[in-house]
Amino acid sequence: MLKKIVLLAGVGVALVAGNVKLDLNAKYPANNFHTIGAQKFAKLVEKYTNGSVKITVHAGGSLVKGNPLKAVKDGVAPMTDMFIPFTSGGGKVFGISALPFVASSYDDAYRLYKISKPAYDKVAKKWNQKMLYAVSWPPSGIYTKKAINSIADLKGVKVRTYDKNSANFIKMAGGNAVALPWGEVYSALQTGLVNGVVTSSASGKDGKLWEVLTNFTKIGYAYPLQAVTINLDYWNSLTKEQQNAMLKAAKEIEAMQWEASKKEDKVALKMLADNGMKVSEPTPQLRAELKEIGKKMLDKYLEDASSDIKKIFKEYHSK
Repeated sequence: MLKKIVLLAGVGVALVAGNVKLDLNAKYPANNFHTIGAQKFAKLVEKYTNGSVKITVHAGGSLVKGNPLKAVKDGVAPMTDMFIPFTSGGGKVFGISALPFVASSYDDAYRLYKISKPAYDKVAKKWNQKMLYAVSWPPSGIYTKKAINSIADLKGVKVRTYDKNSANFIKMAGGNAVALPWGEVYSALQTGLVNGVVTSSASGKDGKLWEVLTNFTKIGYAYPLQAVTINLDYWNSLTKEQQNAMLKAAKEIEAMQWEASKKEDKVALKMLADNGMKVSEPTPQLRAELKEIGKKMLDKYLEDASSDIKKIFKEYHSK
């Protein structure tokens, strides 16, 4: 009997007598903890499916150069990870985890994620995909050449921001927001196109920002999420047993990766300091000023938000 071979969308998956091979686009390099997590996920999936589902992780965004949400919807890649706040098409829902000072700890961030997950799932389904797991980045801080003791010190500073929320935040704090792909940030800092960056300790470590900046202020701006999704057509081609095995692996990796994020933050902060960067907590004045901006931004965000989103924040703030 000939083996049945089915190709979906022409790339990324092959089903041979019940055995499935999938490609997963990973945005960051192989040494990034999110990519390492994706590799561990792939191994668990292979283990729990008894080798019937094999996932190949492609680091450095080699499979998807554009919008990952659209790429998975169209089957350009069957699976991908994505930085949720930066993913166009996610609407207001995908901006939730990047709202400033809503979460002030990993526990807060995880609780907000769990409350928000049905809304994330709804958006993913709209884009013909299923969210398998999501993990917070270490909290975003601000890298600068000078000490930031109050928002007055941000006046005129050209800061690279990563989404609409962070851009509005910097503008409200008196700085100049500059949108740049991460791959261009280091050279932009060298040339003076920007002289500040809002990002995590992990990104600062990976980008060796101590070579071009001198200060990292741990403002705890936000705990933005990175998620892994799979195209629904590919998902539906799996057997129920394979789906359950993949969900089991996703649940384990999600828990493991939230802990890995906390560890990555500690490792990255130490590396920044060891390389001469001044790592500091915000002054009481700066903390109060920034939280006031965050409150204004949340109020503005909720003005035209759907009832589903308003319900998320009502539940989140009720505890």
